[in-house]
Amino acid sequence: MQYKGSKTQSISFPLGGIGTGCIGLMGNGELSDWEIFNRPNKNTRNGYSHFSIKATQNGKSVAKVLHGDVTTNLMGTPCASKLHSGFGFGPHINTLAGFPHFKDVTFDGAFPVANLLFEDPSFPAIVRLCAFNPFIPHDDFNSSLPAAFFAWEVENLTKEPLLISLACTVQNPAICSKNEKVSGEGATGLLFTNAGASASDVEYSDLCILTDGADCDVQEYWYRGPWRDAPTMYWNNFSGLDRMPQRRYEAPAKTNDHGTVASYATIPAGQKETLRFIIAWNVPNVSNHWSPENPDGSAKATWRNYYATQFENSFATARYALSHFDDFCEKTVLFANSIQRSTLSEATKDAISANLSVLKSPTVLRLEDGTFWGWEGCSETIGSCFGSCQHVWNYAYAMPYLFPALERSMREATMKYALCDNGATGFRIDLPPKRSMDTACSCVDGQMGEVIKCFREWKLSGNDEWLKSHAESIFKMLEFAWAKDNPHLWDADQDGIMEGRQHHTLDLELFGPNSWLQGFYLLALDCGAQMAEYLGQNDRASLYRSLYENGKRFLNTELFNGRYYHQKVDLSNYAIPERFRAVDGYWNEEAKEIKYQIADGCIIDQMLADFHAVLIGAKGVFDPEKKKIALENLYKNNFKSSMRDIANMWRNFTVNDESGVIICSYPDGAYKPSIPISYCEETMTGFEYAFAALLIAEGFLQEGETVVRAIRERYDGEKRNPWNEIECGSNYARSMASFALLPIYSGFSFDMTRKHIGFAPLVKKGAYMFSVADTWGMVSFDDKRYEIEIFGQPLTLCSLALPLKGIANVVADGVPVSFHNTETGVKWDEPIRFSKMTLYL
Repeated sequence: MQYKGSKTQSISFPLGGIGTGCIGLMGNGELSDWEIFNRPNKNTRNGYSHFSIKATQNGKSVAKVLHGDVTTNLMGTPCASKLHSGFGFGPHINTLAGFPHFKDVTFDGAFPVANLLFEDPSFPAIVRLCAFNPFIPHDDFNSSLPAAFFAWEVENLTKEPLLISLACTVQNPAICSKNEKVSGEGATGLLFTNAGASASDVEYSDLCILTDGADCDVQEYWYRGPWRDAPTMYWNNFSGLDRMPQRRYEAPAKTNDHGTVASYATIPAGQKETLRFIIAWNVPNVSNHWSPENPDGSAKATWRNYYATQFENSFATARYALSHFDDFCEKTVLFANSIQRSTLSEATKDAISANLSVLKSPTVLRLEDGTFWGWEGCSETIGSCFGSCQHVWNYAYAMPYLFPALERSMREATMKYALCDNGATGFRIDLPPKRSMDTACSCVDGQMGEVIKCFREWKLSGNDEWLKSHAESIFKMLEFAWAKDNPHLWDADQDGIMEGRQHHTLDLELFGPNSWLQGFYLLALDCGAQMAEYLGQNDRASLYRSLYENGKRFLNTELFNGRYYHQKVDLSNYAIPERFRAVDGYWNEEAKEIKYQIADGCIIDQMLADFHAVLIGAKGVFDPEKKKIALENLYKNNFKSSMRDIANMWRNFTVNDESGVIICSYPDGAYKPSIPISYCEETMTGFEYAFAALLIAEGFLQEGETVVRAIRERYDGEKRNPWNEIECGSNYARSMASFALLPIYSGFSFDMTRKHIGFAPLVKKGAYMFSVADTWGMVSFDDKRYEIEIFGQPLTLCSLALPLKGIANVVADGVPVSFHNTETGVKWDEPIRFSKMTLYL
């Protein structure tokens, strides 16, 4: 997507690795949101950190910072007042709004790659920036580098040679800063360290600027002085001198010193030159800053970031990154282009790619052993809602496909740390991790979701040993539904019906059967039965199936009201909350009814189980005809083309005449409780994407696309950041439900336990990216042929499902291979391993 003018003003594009934090690249080229210090750091800048450029020709020079106009907070930043700054003092000086800069900047972003174009009538060159961090499916090591990559292409527009100086300036964030020139293996740069802390201190950090330019200068320190002495001397040096002078102070000072690395090149008339820079960071030691003391008053333990176990410091990271720059760029651009090549609407491609940015934000961490851990999202300076929250991460479908080893580490962490002996799980894991119940109760959609996701991870990987090693823990989680010591009495009479007190992702409790959580339970039973059968545990599988069938019957008769699926509860029954000692929180004495229930409401997630079922290859739990009726009415009732006349007592994610899907509606004839389900009229993108995907899977393409388009129109670069969909904070994990649109449209199916995949695309001619097991690629097709190209490790298959009937020829890696036609596609007598396969009618 391309953004210009006012459409760039809300952009902050995260540049960083998985679990490393990131630096934000703003729509005008500024470096903002320095979130590299093991916590969020929204709306911040690191001193005067920036890039700048100077062009010299015939003794005349033009110098500019590589920024566009500053267009926001021109009165000063509200609520950020300090002495002689903030509102009433104009844009903050570290925006560099007062420095010469470019008139026109175009931001072209298709995550994980940002391409910026800088143009100005007074500058004799066009400057293009390609900025990224490696995002390579299945390569979680190189996709977890704590670094930002910048490739600056300068095109000489004149008829004479042009001398270019391109400089990167960074502030040392340490209050006791030490800046030191570094070089080696064809690279030159600057290492910023903290002279006031040891490498084992939580306060320790180091940063590095590195370039592989053939001709470089390093100014270790800006001039030290009061007022604006430092930036004044810097600009005098950069704009007025041929070369950046060296400056060194032997003693660290209690100040945040800046330093600059400049790279020089002479560009012939009409030619281009590329100058490459890395900004890497190392903040190795992490502590639990959100609850810093244990109950006994002792300090929380610290641990090390995964990247800090792999690289000695930021200089080591930067050298590694620079030495692999071209390879990482090629593979990352290949991935970005593969999504953009897929036969999808622009809004859908935008939604799929943009929300991958969550994985490169401070929402996520990697623990010392590489285990993945996530917040729900980010507040401004602290994570929002700790603990890889089960029910939120249920919706996040990017990582299972793209980085499945990291996704499996989340399952493993749940079973290692959050699983109790009776089968209950805490739906959050605090840090440092320990075996404990870190939540007051278990959560139905979270815990049943863990079972469903274990099934998914097994089928995606085909790893039978993984299933065998965790099977008893998986079954224990499922069987907690009817365990005698389950205080919530989910399915106390073991009849396949979820009836008790049910905690859920809307943060409160439902009492009595409802299609949303009942659906989760049934899908978990189905997945459990399949896993038990595979392992030869037939009695267990038979039990699960009988519960599934009885519960499914109940769901499709008792919980369908002719228009949609709902909740069966007597709101006036005081005994219900009393039974669970929940009167204080759930009884409305004035209205004489239970609070926070769906009741007759039409809730967006009423059929969420079948969203998951479509994606994991399960048969689903809802009657097909009733499901279509319910989807039709859900769209009719909950999609709002304008929020102008909607009374929303909750958070306002959609306003004025913007469109979106609300959480729960009460259409004509439906009784709305005096205090209904929490977040009732909110629009939260993860829920909306899951609903859109299910609509599309069931043939409601226009309606599904309308929902997707409505979301992305809200995140248009002007009103909101396209790479930061919000819910409970920024960079919200649930928004990665958008990735599910890709396998939904391609009709992608998998069962790698049988070395089988399939495609049933919604169009007759096109192409889609896909990812499975430990590799990824593209499938392209028309009505006479299918071609599968693998970009990662070769793929091994025994069978392939396709909509084409009567395949005549199969060619793998240029060699014809024998095969058998089946009712659904083709199969081979022996597994076939290939990087490219074409099938012809």
